[in-house]
Amino acid sequence: KQFLCLPRSFESSQKNAVLVPAAALGVGGMLVYWLRSRHKIKTIEMGDGWWGSGERPLKGKEDESIRPFKIETSDKEIEDLHHRLELARYAPPVEGAAFHYGFNSNYLRKVVAYWRNQFDWRKQVEVLNKYPHFLTTIEGIDIHFIHVKPPYVPHGRAVQPLLMVHGWPGSFYEFYKIIPLLTEPARHGLNEGDVVFEVICPSIPGYGFSEAPHQRGFDTIATARIFHKLMNRLGFKEYYLQGGDWGSRVTTNMAQMLPQSVKGLHLNLVFVNKPGLKRMISVMLGAYVPWLVGLTREDAQHVYPFMQKNIYDLLRESGYLHIQATKPDTAGCGLNDSPVGLAAYILEKFSTWTDKSFLHKDDGGLESKYSLDDLLTNVMIYWVTSSIVSSMRYYKENISKDPGFTADARAGVHVPTGIAAFPQEVVHTPPAWAKDVFSNILTYSYMPRGGHFAAFEEPKLLAQDIMHFVRKVEKL
Repeated sequence: KQFLCLPRSFESSQKNAVLVPAAALGVGGMLVYWLRSRHKIKTIEMGDGWWGSGERPLKGKEDESIRPFKIETSDKEIEDLHHRLELARYAPPVEGAAFHYGFNSNYLRKVVAYWRNQFDWRKQVEVLNKYPHFLTTIEGIDIHFIHVKPPYVPHGRAVQPLLMVHGWPGSFYEFYKIIPLLTEPARHGLNEGDVVFEVICPSIPGYGFSEAPHQRGFDTIATARIFHKLMNRLGFKEYYLQGGDWGSRVTTNMAQMLPQSVKGLHLNLVFVNKPGLKRMISVMLGAYVPWLVGLTREDAQHVYPFMQKNIYDLLRESGYLHIQATKPDTAGCGLNDSPVGLAAYILEKFSTWTDKSFLHKDDGGLESKYSLDDLLTNVMIYWVTSSIVSSMRYYKENISKDPGFTADARAGVHVPTGIAAFPQEVVHTPPAWAKDVFSNILTYSYMPRGGHFAAFEEPKLLAQDIMHFVRKVEKL
């Protein structure tokens, strides 16, 4: 019997001699692959797009020239505006409404009277044209941008390219006060010896002087790709990015798409969509023992009471978002036809997004932070370009998808990141939560004052924080 078993046991031992190392090799290979994939940075596919009207032309390369552009106006444009302002109808507010029901129509009459009789659009066009404007065609549509270089660069100092991206209902004009601080820091008492920028501010397609996409589906990822192509066309291989509002999402996507091109990412609003047990525990315990879940005293002040600040306040401030994410063209019709309606719709955001307490003021606190000339110039950019509807569509293109399944939800941000948390921002993201997405936060600043439109409202504070962040990156 033993002799009969020998060949079989010999056979099985031979098999084992082959199978065991093969299995070990397989398991080892899987382990190595798993370890390597853990370290491999997930990025967003760059892809390509076509946003021009009709089918993409089969032949012929896109015109990559960069063309100088100038904003112009005409008597006809101004006369039409004045005529519409004169014909405006107003619904009287309820007594004591302040800004609780939206833009108070008693104050709106004053704004419109100023707009009709004192606001000088021709003069503001000159102000807008003080920086060099350009157009270039990317993926079938004209992209508008301003590009400002420092007038003087001290010997041996490197100029850092900085792309700054606006949001809604803002425009490239939001950056007019911060640009000189970044391009000529010494002249504005910001010279700390080493950082000077050349600034590129594009208009998101469908906003202002950038052509609106003619096709469906134009989201922040498409915008990120177009802005990378723009920077590449301008000859930059590496650059810094800065954004708030939609600009935050666009620049974050840019960092997820081509991290090797992004030296650093600076944000004044952070989107972190990572619900789950960890976040729930953090929210529950943070109210009582914030230090236990990594929240600071400032975080606790901004986040609690949680329901009030993160549910009720957000619901009150986000009615526009639901309209724009579902049926933007319907409400847009009226805004595109009425300058008064457009001003009320846009300027209401410059009230409560600047300071939540402005809700209680009859004039929405608008002139305590901005001049009417500045506010109306931003409104005019939407009016003369007829771009309010296309700007509103951006919400539908970005919010109609399940956020958990978008390409950017699966990719973290690994480039050096700086965050400026302004106390009156619509939503606060503590650094402990931001780390879920941004794995390389170099600076996180709790700003002393300011709200959503940081560059427009507090240009010096924002400029200082950008410089502080870039200095840290340059020392790495």
